[in-house]
Amino acid sequence: MDLFLGLGIGGIVLLAASLVFDGVLEGVFDGALDGLFDGWLSLPVIAGFVSMLGFTGAIVLGTTGLGPGAAAAAGAVAGAGAGWSTYRLSLALARDGSGAAPRHGELVGSAGTVVTAIPAGGYGEVMLRLGGQPVKYAATADGPVALGAEVWVTATPSSTSVGVRAVER
Repeated sequence: MDLFLGLGIGGIVLLAASLVFDGVLEGVFDGALDGLFDGWLSLPVIAGFVSMLGFTGAIVLGTTGLGPGAAAAAGAVAGAGAGWSTYRLSLALARDGSGAAPRHGELVGSAGTVVTAIPAGGYGEVMLRLGGQPVKYAATADGPVALGAEVWVTATPSSTSVGVRAVER
């Protein structure tokens, strides 16, 4: 039982170490391990396998009359499932394409609010959302737009200014 619990706890410690020291082992061996810790032999996959092997083995050994061999076999099956799940999750996270930074030109067509009134032929300020974050831009409009009015972005002449038009409801 102690061996299985030790494996389970060791797997959790290995997982924590792989999260804290991500990429350190590859740097320590100066490229000699290139590709070894990718995919199936990544530290999170190994940690998931070892911890599930240990904890499942301890549960089987403690709750059934089966011996250590059967507990190890059950733990190996559960560990393989945990390792496979970890591998597939890491692949899915690596393929996630939503990490692209938002571009200034993507503001065209977005809605905002005037925070400094826009005079005819002059600049005011609008609050827009870029990448989910509120950002204040200098704004021009064809005519005057009052403070608090809702606007649509029609152009992005520079990285700090936008052209807007008032939303009519």
